[in-house]
Amino acid sequence: MIELYSWPTPNGQKVHIALEETGVPYQTFPVNIAAGEQFSPEFLAINPNHRIPAIIDRDRHGGAMPLFESGAILIYLAEKAGNFMPVDEAGRYTCLQWLMFQMGGIGPMFGQFAHFNVYAPEKLPYAIERYRKESRRLVGVLETRLKQDDYLAGTYSIADMAAYPWVHVAATKSFDWEPFPAVKRWHDVIASRPAVQRGMALLSEHRRPGPMDEKTKEVLFGATQFQKR
Repeated sequence: MIELYSWPTPNGQKVHIALEETGVPYQTFPVNIAAGEQFSPEFLAINPNHRIPAIIDRDRHGGAMPLFESGAILIYLAEKAGNFMPVDEAGRYTCLQWLMFQMGGIGPMFGQFAHFNVYAPEKLPYAIERYRKESRRLVGVLETRLKQDDYLAGTYSIADMAAYPWVHVAATKSFDWEPFPAVKRWHDVIASRPAVQRGMALLSEHRRPGPMDEKTKEVLFGATQFQKR
């Protein structure tokens, strides 16, 4: 049994989807990041970087194994299940390069755009435009790739699971899809998968409605609890 410690954000949803797709049994433990639960001693014992998601594999031969960083968790689950990552060398590294593209590019840049465009106390036009342009550039890279193949690694894989929740956020924000028809096709195909729908729905009842208050912003962006611990 995998213990999943998570919250309904794109980084959490990547792992939710992978658990549903692989069929690995798991138990969910919500970590309310808006309330600062990611700074609790119990969670920090699993992930010293106080970020969701994290897992503990209690069934691992040789003893329980805690693991953090969503990309590492996706690789672990794919290898544990023996699925959703190509086994040939070229296919494996194609999958891993697109997984790293999401980890190092799409996630951080989309996140920065959302932060400066929505949450920052001061609207900085330079920062907003900088991250808007970079986010669209990255979607353009996806477009180039997805004109060549149906999925990022050729076949459906953890690379698609990693990128999908972030692209889905854009899809819910009136994103202009016209220049990116291949990405739109890819998004819609993945969105139709039952396991993806279950993964995206996991913990969704905890999603915070309405605008974020200042106290929540301080917890999420100020890291004050970490500084005090």
